[in-house]
Amino acid sequence: MAELGLNEHHQNEVINYMRFARSKRGLRLKTVDSCFQDLKESRLVEETFTVDEVLEVLNGLQAVVHGEVESELINTAYTNVLLLRQLFSQAEKWYLKLQTDISELENRELLEQVAEFEKAEFTSSNKKPIIDTIKPKLAPLNEGGTAELLNKEILRLQEENEKLKSRLKTIEIQATNALDEKSKLERALQDLQLYQGNQKDFIKVQDLSDLENTVAALKSEFEKTLNDKTENQKSLEEDLVTAKHDLLRVQEQLSLAEKELEKKFQQTAAYRNMKEILTRKNDQIKDLRRRLAKYESED
Repeated sequence: MAELGLNEHHQNEVINYMRFARSKRGLRLKTVDSCFQDLKESRLVEETFTVDEVLEVLNGLQAVVHGEVESELINTAYTNVLLLRQLFSQAEKWYLKLQTDISELENRELLEQVAEFEKAEFTSSNKKPIIDTIKPKLAPLNEGGTAELLNKEILRLQEENEKLKSRLKTIEIQATNALDEKSKLERALQDLQLYQGNQKDFIKVQDLSDLENTVAALKSEFEKTLNDKTENQKSLEEDLVTAKHDLLRVQEQLSLAEKELEKKFQQTAAYRNMKEILTRKNDQIKDLRRRLAKYESED
C-alpha cells in the first residue's frame, strides 16, 4: 500500500479529507453531465442545424460549464483555506509557527504519489469501514503532561508580567506627580521670599515682628511638608526599583519556560516526523537537481 510518510493518525485524517474531496468532485461531475444532458433534450431536437445555431448552442453550453467549473474551483480553494486555518489554530495554541512550501504543490512526483495512495485506498473502499464523519475539534496532543504544565506556567508568568507592568506604570505616575508638587511648593516659597523682600521697606516697625513670625511659621510648615514629600518620593522610588527587579525576574522566568517548552517540543514524535519529512524533501530536491544538470549536459 502506498504511504505518504505520515503516522497512522495523520494518514487517517488525510484519507478522510480525500473521501470528502472525492464526494464533492463526483457531485460536480454529475452537474456537468446534467448540463450536457439538458442540452441534448432541449436543443438537439432537429435533424439539421445551421452554423449560427451550432455556435449558439456551443456558446450557451460553454457558459454553463464554465460557471460550474469556476464555482467548484473557488469552493475548493476556500475549503483548503479552512483546513489550513484549523491546523494553524492548533499550532498557535502551542506557540508554534508553521511554514508551507507552495512550490511542492506542483511537484509531479509527489502528485503521482498521492494519486497512487488514493488509488490504493479507495479501490478497496468497500472492504473498509466508513469512518464517522463527526470529528472532535482539533486539540494539542499531550505527551505526559509536562508540556501542558509548562504552557500553564508561561500563561501565569505572562499574567504576572502584565500586572507588574501596570504597577510600575502607576508608581512612575505617582513619582512624577510628587516631583511636580515639590517644584510648585519651591516656587511658592521663592515667590513669598521675594514678596517679603520687596515689601519690607514699606512695613511699619511694629508690624515687622509679626510678619517675620508669620513667615517663620509658614516656612516651618513648608519645610515639614517638603520633608514629608521627600520621604514619600524616596518610598516611591524604592517601590519603582523593586517593581523593575520583579519585572526582570518574571521576564527571565518566562524566557526559561519558553526555552523549556521549545526543548520539550523538539523531543516529541511530531517534531521528529517533521524533521524526517524535511530531510526526505531535501534529498528529493538534490536528486532532481542532479537529473536536471545531467539533461542539460546532454543537450
